[in-house]
Amino acid sequence: MILTGSMFDAVVIGGGFYGSAIAVYLAKQRGLHRILLVEGEPRLLARASYNNQARVHNGYHYPRSFITAFRSRVNLPKFVRDWPQAIKQDFTKLYAIARRNSKVTAKQLGRFCHEIGAEIKLADAALRGLFEPTLIEEVFLVEEYALDATQLAQWAERELRESGVQVQFRTRAISIKQHKDRGALMVILQNESGSTEAVDARYVFNCTYSGLNQFQGDFPGTQTDLKQEITEMALIEAPSTLKGLGITVMDGPFFSMMPFPARDLHTLSHVRYTPHFSWKDEQGIDPYQQLVRYDQTTRVDRMIRDVARYLPSILKAKYVDSLFEVKTVLAKNETDDGRPILFEKHAELPGCYSILGGKIDNIYDVLEKLEAETFT
Repeated sequence: MILTGSMFDAVVIGGGFYGSAIAVYLAKQRGLHRILLVEGEPRLLARASYNNQARVHNGYHYPRSFITAFRSRVNLPKFVRDWPQAIKQDFTKLYAIARRNSKVTAKQLGRFCHEIGAEIKLADAALRGLFEPTLIEEVFLVEEYALDATQLAQWAERELRESGVQVQFRTRAISIKQHKDRGALMVILQNESGSTEAVDARYVFNCTYSGLNQFQGDFPGTQTDLKQEITEMALIEAPSTLKGLGITVMDGPFFSMMPFPARDLHTLSHVRYTPHFSWKDEQGIDPYQQLVRYDQTTRVDRMIRDVARYLPSILKAKYVDSLFEVKTVLAKNETDDGRPILFEKHAELPGCYSILGGKIDNIYDVLEKLEAETFT
């Protein structure tokens, strides 16, 4: 239970990985004592932190965005060190380059990996034999890992409890205002029954991912334009020949099959069929309501038909389920596939921050930004 009108050092809105990690950081590293984390779902890491490809990037995925790739290379060993219980390494990861319509050649990828310091070598004949040679130029063996979001959620639950962070589930923030009398911010919270209450805080951290701009009151919205997509990650049982593999084919024809440790399955994603539709993010267009209203009909048959041209044995995969979610990206990075963080301090609302990470390992880029901030 929250005491209406009570003063917190910080209110963190959003109980995904970023919101949870930031709340723990504020308590353990910055000495803030009264911290409230609010989450609309009944548990932590229930939305985008779970409903994704479960990939911990090592740079290979971004040959057209050097900064994103390099930051992945820098951040991956830190992530493996800090969250080893959530990392799955016991599979073979392959990147294959399409012969036609690819935006990068095998030679270019090799040179790029050398520039960012990512290990890459030619796959052996048995692994290359999984692919259709007339459509695939080359196949590489790389180092890349998968993520078990359920293990991250267990970490978050434990760390938040030990840090003394108060967590309120089934609650969403609907308004952020400047509290003139108390020199603080006022956050209006609404529970699932529709009743509201107000809490005050010196700092507010908006970590709502797709909901970044869905606040009333004095919240000005992000200066950075955002794009919303409804996406589908198909969950499959991989055939025996592909069971211990993670595979990405790029870069034009673009699909991935990655282990999904939380359910002991694989995700299947496709550049054409994973995004179902998109729109420019605006206040008043609730992304989650868009998702609820959307007819979530799977496109897995089309995914598998196209993937099978390059990887014939995928035809023996068994479809199990699909994860539909809203994906949020910075509009300016649509053309280069870059995934920088969004970190905005709202001058019109002092003490309020909006934060978004495009990848799980971006958390270190966010923490670097927070280190430069002064919290009194």
